[in-house]
Amino acid sequence: MSQRAMRLSLDYLLYVPQSYDRAKAWPLVLFLHGAGERGSDLELVKTHGIPKIAERSLDCDRELPFLAVSPQCPSDSCWDAHLAELYELLCAVRGEYRVDENRVYLTGLSMGGHGTWLFALEHPDEFAAIVPICGWLASLEDVCRLKDIPAWVFHGAKDPKVPVRESQRVVDALRACGGDVKFTVFPDAEHDSWTAAYDDPDLYSWLLAQCRGGQSRSDL
Repeated sequence: MSQRAMRLSLDYLLYVPQSYDRAKAWPLVLFLHGAGERGSDLELVKTHGIPKIAERSLDCDRELPFLAVSPQCPSDSCWDAHLAELYELLCAVRGEYRVDENRVYLTGLSMGGHGTWLFALEHPDEFAAIVPICGWLASLEDVCRLKDIPAWVFHGAKDPKVPVRESQRVVDALRACGGDVKFTVFPDAEHDSWTAAYDDPDLYSWLLAQCRGGQSRSDL
């Protein structure tokens, strides 16, 4: 994975499959880490989630079928203070690489799960699907803006840091306005519900099948 290949406000990791070729458009996943990976050491971003999976794929000489960008939130800050920088990064990657504009995805865990909800609310027309893991939303006032974005939400039933009810209330609100939401609760998981979620091949099959505009792909 390359580190900060483009000069932008946020540091980030960028995963590009070895078989990347501009002859075709590629899906893009934007990953938002949790509070423990904040700072100025990009190696921390590989601790969990998509960057960890990407690093593991390189070690095993198996590539992921998408581009992935994983920014790092500065110390003592949160993703809600960097929504403009996230959009700048997203646009930069789309300008530098040939991205399938109908297959841009957003996911994150804990603080990044919260950031996933917030960033999707800020730009509801950008994403084909979102995957918030053990996240939350303080206000549900605008949640119906997300009703047309397929979402798969994950949480641990025994989470002591972000209670499962925080995801449940967002899921219930989205379903009330006709949203397309899958909700998986791991009955024995505490705060770490992301390892099981990101290790599940079904997540990637579902995610990459989603296309902006309500279409789904069956040629994967």
